[in-house]
Amino acid sequence: MGHPIYLDGFATLPLAPEAREAMLAVWTHPGNAGSPNVSGELAARAIADGRGSVADLIGATASEITFTSGATEANNLAILGVARAAGRREPNRKRVLVSAVEHKAVLEPAYALQSEGFEISIAPVDHRGRLDLEAFTRLIDEDLLLASVMMVNNETGVIQPVKEAAALAHASGALFHSDAAQAAGKIDVDVVELDVDYLTLSAHKTYGPMGVGALYIAASALKPLPLTLGGGQQSGLRPGTEPVALIAAFGAAARVAKHRLSSDQKHCSGLIEQLIETLEQRQLRFRRVSGDAPTVPGAASIQLFGVDADELCARIARHVSLSTGSACTSGQIKTSHVLESIGLSEIDARGVIRIFCNRYQNSEEIITAAGHIVDAAGQSRLATGELHQ
Repeated sequence: MGHPIYLDGFATLPLAPEAREAMLAVWTHPGNAGSPNVSGELAARAIADGRGSVADLIGATASEITFTSGATEANNLAILGVARAAGRREPNRKRVLVSAVEHKAVLEPAYALQSEGFEISIAPVDHRGRLDLEAFTRLIDEDLLLASVMMVNNETGVIQPVKEAAALAHASGALFHSDAAQAAGKIDVDVVELDVDYLTLSAHKTYGPMGVGALYIAASALKPLPLTLGGGQQSGLRPGTEPVALIAAFGAAARVAKHRLSSDQKHCSGLIEQLIETLEQRQLRFRRVSGDAPTVPGAASIQLFGVDADELCARIARHVSLSTGSACTSGQIKTSHVLESIGLSEIDARGVIRIFCNRYQNSEEIITAAGHIVDAAGQSRLATGELHQ
């Protein structure tokens, strides 16, 4: 059996060949960057090269990049580490503001701060899933310590107004963080232009390997308190032996992403539009959840009318890899908090699938995948008994 056509790019992306080669090259010649020998020096050089390439992708300097095990750790370091450090410096600022559609890796650490005396505020989004800037503004005052708004949503693909939100937070003297895991390498990200204090990155969402991410910390920004203690690597902010091969691969993926940014955008935009057009031609009843909001190229969150999306995904699993708008928590299927924030009912949310087309796919695959979706949609209607005349 061949591999399914992969449309689950929000979850992870294929590993770029250049990243694989960089990883294998490092693994071929082991070395610890902390060792005082030639092998250690070569490992340290690989890390430095990787750090420089990741920084270059977002317009930062190498010294502003701290490597982590992934975006989840980077988000935790930004939310918990910054709140604890800033709380000591400014004890009167005890409120953290996050958007309603943030990834759980931002929401959960934010909620955890409540046990440490912090207040958490949630900024709503509009019916398209984009931050409501007027409501966001009303939630900002002199008590605000830190605000966090993701750059691209991981379920809808909607691009958030990060630059505007950062300016509003800074006007009150607050710090600002953005989770850019789904953005870097797909849209232009310039930390100087955005004027963010902290920014989260993930390698495997940028055609790199799983197991490594990074947190950008502006040179002028308050340094977070470390979440772990150890040997003092990375200035003690994130101690532990650096995963040299993963960092080298992250750097390689970043270089490719920067070089191919425009061509990738054009290619992926063309693929998702072709998929949408094919679904329309096959007379499938659906709508794009994001409406007219700007989305990352290649992305679509689609509500299929009268279709059980989980059933559909199960039916085509051998042919097409998709994700739905539901999440399994403690063995129970519940509606995504993102779709709830947009205002979708439980029934409507059950019909949502999320799609991301990647740089290595072609039109033939997309048309084939669309055919499987249409065929399975009809079968899923019958399975759920939800027939619409």
